[in-house]
Amino acid sequence: MAEIIVPELGESISEGTITKWFVKEGDSVNQGDVLLELETDKVNIEISADNSGVISRIAKQDGEVVLVGEAIGSIGDAPAGGASAPAAPESPAPAAPAPAADPAPAPASAAPAAPPSAPAAAAAPVINASPAARKRAREQGIDLAQAAGQAPAAAPAPAVATPVSSAPLTQAEPAAASPNAKPTERKRMSRRRITIANRLVEAQRTAAMLTTFNEVDMTAILDLRKRRKQSFFEKNDVNLGFMSFFTKAVVGALKAFPLLNAEIEGEDIIVKKFYDIGIAVSAKEGLVVPVVRDADRLSFAEIEKSIVDLATKARANTLSIGDLQGGSFTITNGGVFGSLLSTPILNTPQVGILGMHKIQVRPVAIDDERMENRPMMYIALSYDHRIVDGSEAVRFLVTVKELLEDPEQLLLQG
Repeated sequence: MAEIIVPELGESISEGTITKWFVKEGDSVNQGDVLLELETDKVNIEISADNSGVISRIAKQDGEVVLVGEAIGSIGDAPAGGASAPAAPESPAPAAPAPAADPAPAPASAAPAAPPSAPAAAAAPVINASPAARKRAREQGIDLAQAAGQAPAAAPAPAVATPVSSAPLTQAEPAAASPNAKPTERKRMSRRRITIANRLVEAQRTAAMLTTFNEVDMTAILDLRKRRKQSFFEKNDVNLGFMSFFTKAVVGALKAFPLLNAEIEGEDIIVKKFYDIGIAVSAKEGLVVPVVRDADRLSFAEIEKSIVDLATKARANTLSIGDLQGGSFTITNGGVFGSLLSTPILNTPQVGILGMHKIQVRPVAIDDERMENRPMMYIALSYDHRIVDGSEAVRFLVTVKELLEDPEQLLLQG
């Protein structure tokens, strides 16, 4: 007998949710066969069999939360209790009619009990009349002892009956409105969505987050891509996209303003001497931020290949924990969905995130006398004001703008 144990899932991950078992009790499995899928805060992980045998027990079902190191099932050499499994439903089966028979006579016996209670209720005011009833009888000159079941006894009865008879009318009002109820659907949030929600709220609660904006004239980049796009693809087998330009521009700005490449730990500032750039990717289960490692050492082609690979894995739900860990700065592109302007939220513990937006042609003043239609993009930098001053954030964003508007310089710098 071997236990199925939840393995170590990665740094800072201590639990997960079972999304689906691919086997059931009694199934034969071989070593290495996938048994179930586990959803964690960051990625989905498949858990495989450590040895061959038969699934003898499944202790945790789909949708249940499990901890690292917890036994969630077992694999044996033979079905555990295979013969006794059908016996379990047989024992309660005969007992089922017994409880059903008991309640049946109950309504019948309760029915005849109602008439005898009526005279008893009439006599009750004679012996146990309330102070209010006695006062009312005195005021009207009625002898309670002689008027059992008459005026004084009858008077309280309608008083009690009145609210009872009106109660159905009150209860019927919501029922009458029910046909107008709007259709709704309740869905359980995925573990990843819950984590995303918690982290975004935490970022806004703990960081002094501010956003500064600027705009970039994309004319030079569009012209360069148009001239080099075909040769770039033929040489590198990948398209020359916008993200490599922005990644290179961000790295250049981070080198000039290192506090944007830092984080706060207690009362210390940790300035990172590496440039692992997170690229936000929209996946089915929510936004994920895989990391392009050592972006400062990569060529344009290597950055594009890394981004394509990470985005493909994100959408196929095959990212590893290592793909998501770390990161010193993040870039997010709402422009692919048509966003013209937005305020990105920090990907804590990072202290800076750059937001890209839709390229839109609009009139721009070239000088005092000329106007031209130019492809413009708004860019936004959200930053943690606890360690990044406003002037530094503004100059960082201006540096990104200048590098993007002179892409030849980015290419020369590698």
